[in-house]
Amino acid sequence: MTPCARCGGTVAPDAHCWDCGLDQTDFRAHVESTVDSAALVTDRGLRRAVNADAAVLTSVGEWTVGVVCDGVSLSARPERAAQVAAEAGAERLAKALAADALPETALTDAVAHASRAVTALAGGSSALGVAPASTFVAAVVGPLGLWVAGVGDSRAYWLPDRGPGVLLTEDDTGEHDAITAWLGADAPDPRPRLRSHRPSVPGRVLLCTDGLTRYLSDPADLRATAGSGDCLHAARTLVAHALAAGGHDNVTALLIPRPAAPATAAPPR
Repeated sequence: MTPCARCGGTVAPDAHCWDCGLDQTDFRAHVESTVDSAALVTDRGLRRAVNADAAVLTSVGEWTVGVVCDGVSLSARPERAAQVAAEAGAERLAKALAADALPETALTDAVAHASRAVTALAGGSSALGVAPASTFVAAVVGPLGLWVAGVGDSRAYWLPDRGPGVLLTEDDTGEHDAITAWLGADAPDPRPRLRSHRPSVPGRVLLCTDGLTRYLSDPADLRATAGSGDCLHAARTLVAHALAAGGHDNVTALLIPRPAAPATAAPPR
């Protein structure tokens, strides 16, 4: 955790020190992280004062877990909502997988847990625009396949090394692309869209926010832009493309590699 530049205290997700109140102007402006060969890059963008995207990347046993969240801009403290949702969801996923839960069960439980954590930020208020809110997309990737779950308009893609890419999630959006589902006190009971895939070729799972997909949404374009380098280089390249295209929003790209499934692998339970 980055300490306050003035007093060394704890910096809150809104970029202010909890102890002395100093505004840390560059807090979480650009964050990169790697776990094994997976990587994430998140950037504040060129038009936003605060990065309201959050992402967590971790591993447990043979599983790699990624979570990406985008705080809803019209809600209160969207940056806090996204960070709480990402951390709570990833922690719950890791614990469930370590206890041998099925990926589908672990993802469903993680979404519910993240939703409760974001709801708690409202302090009992559920008024629209007052309650913090966030989107949520997560992936669980292992030797037997990959599983994803999403609420809102943050997305998951499968980008194979060979063959066409696939959009794995479906946006919860309505008229004028306004989101119709999210996590938070003013949201209906979250019903994540689950999908599993067992690729026959190697490739990468991409989790991203709409700060990227407003400029790159087609799987073929995403794969071509990301290139064939390692995941950190690919994530940097995708984020750089969004910034060069205008950077109107926070932008996050998280990539998890997945080798081809072994021919003799047993099917998932």
